[in-house]
Amino acid sequence: MNSAVLNTIAATGFTVAFFHAAIPTHWLPFVLVSRARGWSRGKTLAVSALAGLGHVALTSLLGLVIAWFGFQLDQHAEDLFPKIAGGILLLIGAFYFWRQWSGRGVMHHHPPGGQHQASEQCGHAHERSHWDDELKESALVSKKAGDWAAISGLFMMLTLSPCEGFLPVYLSGVQFGWRGFVVLSLILALGTLAGMLVFTWLTLVGLERFQVQKFEHYEAAMLGTIFSVLGILMLVFEHGH
Repeated sequence: MNSAVLNTIAATGFTVAFFHAAIPTHWLPFVLVSRARGWSRGKTLAVSALAGLGHVALTSLLGLVIAWFGFQLDQHAEDLFPKIAGGILLLIGAFYFWRQWSGRGVMHHHPPGGQHQASEQCGHAHERSHWDDELKESALVSKKAGDWAAISGLFMMLTLSPCEGFLPVYLSGVQFGWRGFVVLSLILALGTLAGMLVFTWLTLVGLERFQVQKFEHYEAAMLGTIFSVLGILMLVFEHGH
């Protein structure tokens, strides 16, 4: 593989990370907790960035495991690896298409004490976000708990829900070795933090009517398309060589 393919994979990874971070679960809780607690915009963005780093760290750790197994497979089946990886990516793409078609979407996280289901699962429409309801009973907005309790809760909420959609991207970069892993980890951090901070800031300054819920509604289909394209790319490249 050449650098052009790595650049393509990196661009794809940034797209996955950014649009995954654009869904409300990655920034709306920070805005709502900020308003309930009277935080400044700077503090809210700092807390968002901190939680985003935790989110990236756990995802990268899981990516490291995938990369290590991929290196072992590549070492013992070098000629077959692109075909195997391409096939796996196509299967992952088909899985996300199935989740979109079945209405399951992509699994996401809830705040401490939050029990409400996402709108796709509960079967009825809402004019406002479920987070308004979920956070009412959460310690994140309770005046009895201090700011550090809220910050810790937000950090753990996001950290313990890694970006599952980015993990197959690590698989597509295995043949670039540790350089590919480092590049993709940096791309993951850049895309995730950019998405979280941009949408948190836009909401804080009052631009709240972006139809970002559509990203969440169609996220599975978007991931299915991206991983299918990546799988085809790997198979076509292998055929050409």
